[in-house]
Amino acid sequence: MIIKNDKQLEILRKSGKILAQVLDIVTRRAQIGVSSLELDQLAEKEIIKRGATPSFKNYRGRKDDPPFPASLCVSVNHEIVHGMPTKDKILKEGDIVGLDLGVEYQGMYTDMAVTVGIGKISPKAQKIITATQQALDNALAQVKAGNTTGDIGFATESTAKEFGFAVVRELVGHGVGAAVHEDPEVPCFGEQGKGTKLIEGLVIAIEPMVVEGDWRIHLASDNWTIETSDEKLAAHKEHTVMVTKTGYELITKI
Repeated sequence: MIIKNDKQLEILRKSGKILAQVLDIVTRRAQIGVSSLELDQLAEKEIIKRGATPSFKNYRGRKDDPPFPASLCVSVNHEIVHGMPTKDKILKEGDIVGLDLGVEYQGMYTDMAVTVGIGKISPKAQKIITATQQALDNALAQVKAGNTTGDIGFATESTAKEFGFAVVRELVGHGVGAAVHEDPEVPCFGEQGKGTKLIEGLVIAIEPMVVEGDWRIHLASDNWTIETSDEKLAAHKEHTVMVTKTGYELITKI
């Protein structure tokens, strides 16, 4: 959406602050022996405590999709996004875990994700987390009015390649604000100067999805969890930002 007035922006900032606070709490709880279901329950409790609503719970991408049953996506190792939290998915040393969360507050939606290591992780696992963070930083550097989604995607993919990794091509970042997902699409790849032109006030979720091997994806049997087709590692990071004349305002911050 395009932010049109100060009241909308104030509510959006509050939504983003709640989200960042809760995701920080959940991230610190992500430790060896903790179940993904426990993290989901913690996220939901903390969101509701702050007067907001988990925006992913019961979300349907399409009419015929099953509703997502949780508030938090917990994606482990080769799971890229939309990982289903369950009591049997227990975090163990060496895992890398993507935690993706959305909040709705007074009609304004925000989206944020991090990937963290559990206990001592391998150099390869640390490298893909570092690459994904750098890809997000470089993508954010391309955000300003007049630039394009292609500029963002080019920066994302170029960074991943520098680290020897690839980006997912069948999933994208997106507009956000008045709904969980809005136009425009914000891919992890693109050509400089191509794609949708960024306009002042536009709110978007930028989310590099970096994979160790093949960029192709696989839908798990739960009909939600999206995995790498070759079962190699994946990492995911995301922020909600608002485009400004000269750059961006980070909305998902404490």
